[in-house]
Amino acid sequence: MKTSQKFYLFCFFMPLVKLAPPNQQHSTLFHETFQQGYEDALFQEDYEDNPQDGLKNKEDNTFVVFNENKVQLQRDDEKLAEGTTNYTKLATCLLCVCLIRSIYCEEMDIESIPVLPKETGYLYARFNKIKKVKVSDFAEIPTLRRIDLTGNAIQEIEDAAFAKLILLEELSLADNRIVKLPVLPPKLTTLNLNNNKIKSRGIKANAFKKLTKLSYLYLAQNALESVPPNLPESLRILHLQFNNITSITDTTFCKGNNQTRYVRQRMDEIRMEGNPVILGKYPNAYICLKTLPVGQYF
Repeated sequence: MKTSQKFYLFCFFMPLVKLAPPNQQHSTLFHETFQQGYEDALFQEDYEDNPQDGLKNKEDNTFVVFNENKVQLQRDDEKLAEGTTNYTKLATCLLCVCLIRSIYCEEMDIESIPVLPKETGYLYARFNKIKKVKVSDFAEIPTLRRIDLTGNAIQEIEDAAFAKLILLEELSLADNRIVKLPVLPPKLTTLNLNNNKIKSRGIKANAFKKLTKLSYLYLAQNALESVPPNLPESLRILHLQFNNITSITDTTFCKGNNQTRYVRQRMDEIRMEGNPVILGKYPNAYICLKTLPVGQYF
């Protein structure tokens, strides 16, 4: 009721103020005085039962009657003062689709990895124009579990770009122009490198040795001259079809030395069709396998 009376008084005196001689300083002073009194009245009326809550809200700038735009701009300026990183991440979510911890940046014609919000778990940036993956792209995102960069134009990956992603389980780099494999994270379970330009010298001798959780390795349609060495015991699926592999040895898949009791228990599938190698020439190379590799035997 008190508020209504003050509002009517305000409406009654407004024409009188307009008819008065122009005095900008006096008019501004009157407006500010009346505005402050009106806000105080509303404040007192709304929080008369619990004035402490009202005081706290007023101090926190959560009680706003006039000048909402001015207050909002002030808060925006404060956020801007924190740095441009937050705005860049906001721009990422305007350009891409952000769903909880998943970022979808597919078919956006982007040329680099976007700045990701913290705690991102899944990144899908397929079918873009990304040419390079840098260490700084994921340096502050250790929570990543899946990265899919299929169908880009990636030619270079800095050696430590994925090394510190200790939670990363799935990495897809298929359909790119990669020639060299970077250091891989330890918990990787799936690695897809199909349809690249990787040669055997582009894979370090111990690239897969310490990946004790790796189950699925796809290296089809590359330029490999030999099967990568030191394949982990955890491997279940190995795709090497349509490379330039010309030969294998007794230790390529097994331990050699006629260890008939050794069996690769988890290996379910090896595909080697489309390679020059004649698999029938190396009968001792499969003695530890539960099934023969798919490929040319004659």
